[in-house]
Amino acid sequence: MNILMLAVNDPAGTAIEFQKALNAHSGRACRLITLETRYNFDYEADIHIPDAGPERLAEVEALFRGADVLHFHMTADERLPFGPFLPKDFMAGKKIVHHHHGHPDFRGNPEKYRKKYRDLGRKNLLVSTPDLLRLLPGARWQPNLVPVDAPDYLPPAGEEAPPLRVAHSPTRKDLKNTDDFIRVCGELRDEGVPAFVSDIIELTPHRECLARKRRAAVVFDHMQGYYGVSSLEALSQGRPVIAGLDDFNLEHVRAFAEVDRVSDVPWVLARTPEQLKDRLRALLRDKDLRLETGRRSRAFMEKRWSPEKGAERLAAFYETLS
Repeated sequence: MNILMLAVNDPAGTAIEFQKALNAHSGRACRLITLETRYNFDYEADIHIPDAGPERLAEVEALFRGADVLHFHMTADERLPFGPFLPKDFMAGKKIVHHHHGHPDFRGNPEKYRKKYRDLGRKNLLVSTPDLLRLLPGARWQPNLVPVDAPDYLPPAGEEAPPLRVAHSPTRKDLKNTDDFIRVCGELRDEGVPAFVSDIIELTPHRECLARKRRAAVVFDHMQGYYGVSSLEALSQGRPVIAGLDDFNLEHVRAFAEVDRVSDVPWVLARTPEQLKDRLRALLRDKDLRLETGRRSRAFMEKRWSPEKGAERLAAFYETLS
């Protein structure tokens, strides 16, 4: 089976990780074509149209013709040009997948997309986090992947180096509780909590972002009820990760991870600013708690959220396509 993934830009570097995992672990052949670079994060790319010369464009045409599955990410669809090619001209006999990652237009107007897929008769739908199932009933949750054994995703060697760091990497601060995070950190300093610095990572190449998270004692994702790729990266690095997953998301994570209890899910839960302050205070004051929480983080990603497991789930989904 040949899968061709198509995206305007690669959302949080997730599509390239699916491509690599499928090629390595599923027996399927997967390629990825992208159109834009956003935020200058320097994610890996496969075929990036702005960099494609004549030979690459010939390869793009061959990939369109040879694909069994066209897998559209975010808001991309068959009407979006990829260089001189329109996917709609290559759809005969192919399976079509739409994969949503929480784009603001999708979150703000999900009925537009529900109607579109109803009108087109499209039923092969994926979402990247469980909360999006509420916006796109009938979709399947496909967990994002991180390459847990790659050097940038391993726990750091050696002891913590002072001062303690608390990292937060919001793509959009207005959506990630950044103001709450800044206020809580200020209040903890006023309390005299052991010396720490807050590291807000913005507009930073991805590898540098990963390096700064690895140096952190604690990582804060957000309190929006779900989790981000930032969480998965930091869990893989063996960091304590604070996020506000709600019960709906936790239950889906528990089921995917195949653990018995929600308490086996390693996120440190904080759903309000006051809970964030409490959890952060406890972690900053207690080194043993930080280290044990970090060990649980890493073990969970190794055993329960590996690229192999994610690739198997996505490959199984492809086998159900109608």
